[in-house]
Formats: sequence, C-alpha cells, structure tokens
Amino acid sequence: MAKKNVDFENEEETPSDVEPEVEGAEDDMETLRDKLTRALDEAKVYQEQYLRTLADMENLRKRTQRDKEELAKFANESLLRDILPVIDNLERAVEHAEQTESEDGLFEGVQMTLNQFSQLLDKFGVEPVDAVGQLFDPAYHQAMGQVESEEHPVNTVVQQMQKGYQLNKRLLRPAFVLLAKAPATVETDEDATEKTDEE
Repeated sequence: MAKKNVDFENEEETPSDVEPEVEGAEDDMETLRDKLTRALDEAKVYQEQYLRTLADMENLRKRTQRDKEELAKFANESLLRDILPVIDNLERAVEHAEQTESEDGLFEGVQMTLNQFSQLLDKFGVEPVDAVGQLFDPAYHQAMGQVESEEHPVNTVVQQMQKGYQLNKRLLRPAFVLLAKAPATVETDEDATEKTDEE
C-alpha cells in the first residue's frame, strides 16, 4: 500500500490538465471585472440621481419658505385695499373742516380716527406713495389729466387727487394725479405781423 501511494506522488501533471483551469479562471476574472465595472457605473448614476434629488428638495424647501413669508407679508392686502376709501373720506372731511376753520368736537373726533387709521397702516407696512413734486412714474402714479404750469417741469405731478399706497414696497393703489404741461404760447400782435410779412 505504501508503494502505491508513492507512485501517485511521483506522477507529474501534464500541461494539458493545467491549461483548462487557468483559462477558466481568466474567464471568470474577466466576467467579474465586467460586473464590477457595470456595478460601479450604476452606483455612479444612482449617486448623481440622489444628489440631484437632494438639491431639488432643498430648492423646494427654500421656495416653500419664501412663498410662506410672501403670503404672510401680503395676507392682509385685500382688507387694507378696502380700508383705503374710508381713509380717503376721513381725509376729505378733515380737509374740509380745516378750510371752514371749524372748531367743534366732530372735527377732533374725525382727526383722531384718521390718526388711528394711519397708525394701523404703519403697523401693517402700508405707506403712502410720494406724488406731488415728483416726476411722473407710471409704476406709482395714474395720470388723470394735465394742467398748464410755468413753475413745474413738464410731466411733474402738480396735484394729487387721491393718495397712492404701497404695502411692503409693493404697490397697493396708485396715486391719482394731475401732471404739468407746458403753457400754450399766446400769439402777440408782433408774431401775427411777422407771419403776414413772411407770406
């Protein structure tokens, strides 16, 4: 029995037996490399999708936050717009009382009410639009007509018919204004004589 074992140990492997195992191992390695390359490419694609989705979610969060702040800032816009005609009427009443130089308690009450409304508008970020003396700006003024004026440059607001207001720097209502225009030139007798001489 010992002799038989020795014979097996002395037997040499033939090159034909070794080659198929090496070729099979190389094929397996190549297949594994291909699979690894595909898996890495796929992982890269998924990572890019993940990062893009993460960026989209961050942008959505920021946009939602901005929209929420904008909504809170302008939530009272329609209510404030409805209050403005009441304030206009109170201002007209005060102006009329000042012109008639009324000293009764009604005038004082209206003046106090108007002051309270002004404070309320300030609290909500409403401020009047500057108009008189300003150059006409269609973004803030609505022209209701023109008035000849020598003191004011052309297209300057000379009179405000109704106040304009802004809510947090956004136009709530334009100011209704009258604009200056150049005065019409009056023909003198000399101008008429010069024209007839030229003809």
